Order: sequence, then structure tokens, then C-alpha cells
Amino acid sequence: MSAIANPSSLGGEPEVVIVGGGIVGLVLTIGLLRVGVKVKVYEQARSFREVGAGIAFTANVIRCMNLIDPSIPVALRASGSVATSNGGAEDPDDYLRWIDGYERHREDPRKQRLFYKLSAGPRGFEGCRRDQFLESLVKCIPPNVVELKKRLDTIEDRGEDQKLLLTFQDGTTAEADAVIGCDGVKSRVRQILLGEDHPASRPSYSHCVAYRTLIPMAQAIEALGEYKATNQHNHVGPNANLLHYPVANNTMINAVAFIRDANEWPDDLQTVAVGTRSDVQAAFEGWCEPVRDLIERFPDTMSKWAIFDLWEFPVPQYNNDRLCLAGDAAHATSPHHGAGASQGIEDALCLSTLMCGVVAETREHPEAKAKALTAAFRTYDAVRRTRSQWLVNSSRRVCDMHQQAEWADDAKITKAETVFEEMRDRTFKIWHFDYEAMLKETLQGYKQRRGRANGVAKNTSIY
Repeated sequence: MSAIANPSSLGGEPEVVIVGGGIVGLVLTIGLLRVGVKVKVYEQARSFREVGAGIAFTANVIRCMNLIDPSIPVALRASGSVATSNGGAEDPDDYLRWIDGYERHREDPRKQRLFYKLSAGPRGFEGCRRDQFLESLVKCIPPNVVELKKRLDTIEDRGEDQKLLLTFQDGTTAEADAVIGCDGVKSRVRQILLGEDHPASRPSYSHCVAYRTLIPMAQAIEALGEYKATNQHNHVGPNANLLHYPVANNTMINAVAFIRDANEWPDDLQTVAVGTRSDVQAAFEGWCEPVRDLIERFPDTMSKWAIFDLWEFPVPQYNNDRLCLAGDAAHATSPHHGAGASQGIEDALCLSTLMCGVVAETREHPEAKAKALTAAFRTYDAVRRTRSQWLVNSSRRVCDMHQQAEWADDAKITKAETVFEEMRDRTFKIWHFDYEAMLKETLQGYKQRRGRANGVAKNTSIY
């Protein structure tokens, strides 16, 4: 255990601890290192091997990655990312496709109707395995920046002129000028920031579970046919939907079965259970033959993920002085937009931009470090909270549209299809986010806060 007789005072370059070494935590680490912040990452896991499920990013988010640091999109491609959905030689665009997954064409049980598709432009999505992307990101970070097997216990604020003190469950301690919690949906930093009795300190069950697996491409083609297997499709139907897209240089598909669950989840601390293929088959009984054939190729057992989010009790603030939340720690969302990690990348771009300003200011005025960090985090909260919490709400709504009971009723199928105009609008709000406007707002907000603090400028709209 580190014994600290005299708490260290603030001085020199900003020292930031990031709690959590997932994708958002590592992307943010790379961004902060680039702008001159001294960073230390503490991750509770024993290794960086995440579950080998897939993840996809839009072209817009990849541009955000490039602004954070050009090494990040390079790492994405090094992890085997591929375009998840393309229209063929005549049409190079990537698409989201919603397809009829329910059994209604009994004369041709393999027939499925395309309900709707949205173009994201050429190479509009890139999909990869989470674990492979994480391993590529680690290679972009210098040795000794990341420390594993460190589970956070407490954070103590010892005053504006002193560093924050972190204590871990193994009894060791660390100090930092600021702490950013990137520790996921069950964030310990969030509990510390809000207080353990606050309703937003813990996520709520969304009453949906996800069975995730990777299937070799050859097997997927046997079940779905080549076109559907090699392109993203979302099979929609009553109380469930099945999403898949190619990953790992087109050698596998990432398949996720989302199933509605009317029951309560028994333990919010243990959100992953053992699921079985028979569980999934029961939920998709009565669906079309290609869907059932693909599920036949699921493993006998797999992880069953209870989807928890912060929809019921949103976080009221993303920072408290020099303590801050990002990614799922701030706005854990259900995965139905496929944009949770992307929101975290946007967070990282905002925070990296702000920390560049903090570094520049504290080089000339080291005594202003605490106030500069607090102003940066308050600006981040003002810029990011509304959009990221909208995503949490919208993702719940998208789940309802994917799994509406009307998909099973031939008399109401026309009514069911009316959701796609709304689906387009919600999706475009994610895809076509104006990150340049966000950066402008970020820089202006920080400048105004610091100007007001220094008596240079006042703006009553900045809180």
C-alpha cells in the first residue's frame, strides 16, 4: 500500500487517471497522450481479451477517430475491419437493411421481403471483432501506461490545490489531477460521483436479452445464402429480432439474437448468464426458414447478456469538479442503434479537444490547473449530455419498433411498416452528426468559462 504523508500539490503537466480499459477508455488514452497529458489507465480485468463479439463504426465516427489520433483508424483496419454491408459492383454504398423475419410465405419458406434499407454511402460501416480492435489499440499505447487487475474502491477529493486520491481494493493508491471514469455500465466512478444511493448510480434492466455469437462465413452462407450472409441484415419480428453482419476480414459473421424478456433479472451485479441454443430456438419459433437455419448453427451454449442501461434514471451531470464520466459510464445504452461505442468516441474527441486547451493554459499558468480542469469537464457535460442521453431513449424506441407485435399480424403489417420513416430520422441523427459544430461549441464553451473565471469575458448563458 502506498503511504502518503503529505498529499501532492498540483503542478506541472496535467496527470489524468482513466478508470476502465475498454475501447472508449483506450481511445481516450491515445487522444490525451497526443495532446500532452500524462495518463495512467487502471483496468480491473486480468487481460484485454474482451468477448469476441463484433462491433461496427460509421464513417463519421471513423473520421472522429482520425481527429483524436490517426493511429486509431489504422488500428481499426489492422484488427480486420470490413465493410459490413455493400450493394455490389453496381452500387458501392453500405446499407442498413430491415428484412421480414417472420414465417408468412408458406409456399416458399425461404422467401423474405426487404422492408426498408438506408444508404450510409461507400464504406459507410466498418465491422470488426471487439477483442481484435482492443488488442490493436493497446499497441498504440506506450508500456506502463495501463495497469491491469486494479479494481477501484474510493476516490477522495482533498481540496482544489491537491491531487485526487484513488484507493483500490488491493489496498494500493494512486494520485491524479483528474479522474475520468470509462468503466462501463456498472461504473464504480459513477457511484462515487453521484453517491451510491442515487438512482442513476446503477443501471436498470431493459427487459431485453442478447445472445451473441460468431459464426464461420461458410456456415452462414449455407443458412442464409451468400448475399444475406455477406451483408448486414436485421430480421424483425414479434418480441425478437436477429441482427448479423460480416467481421474478421469476411471470414465470420457477428450474429446477435435480441429477445424480449417480461421477467425481472435476478442479479444486477451478474448480468451475463449461460444461454442455450434451445432458448433462442424457442423465441424464434414460427419464424422463416433462413432465420431458423442460422440459429441451428449457434453453439449449444453461449453467453446470454441482460441488457442494462441508464434510460430510467439518466445521469444528471457528467462531472463533479475534476471527476468525470465518459462512454457507458455516463450514458449506458441498449445496443439497438449499434451506436453506444460511437457515442463514447464522440465523448473522447470532445474531451481530447478540451484537454489540449488545459495543457496549453497550465503550461503558462500551472496554478490554474484545477480550475482549468473543472471548466473543461463542465464544458464537456454541457456539450455532450443532451445528445448522448437522447441516444439512450432512442435506442429503447428502436427496440420497440424492431420487436412490435404487429409484425406477426398480416392485417397489421402495413401499420407495422410505418415505423421506418421514424427509423430513418433517428438513424440519420446518429450518422450525420456535425462533429465540427461540436468542436466549435466545445472550444467556445471552454474559452467562455475560463474567460469568465479570469474576469476577461462574461456570458450568462454559460453555467
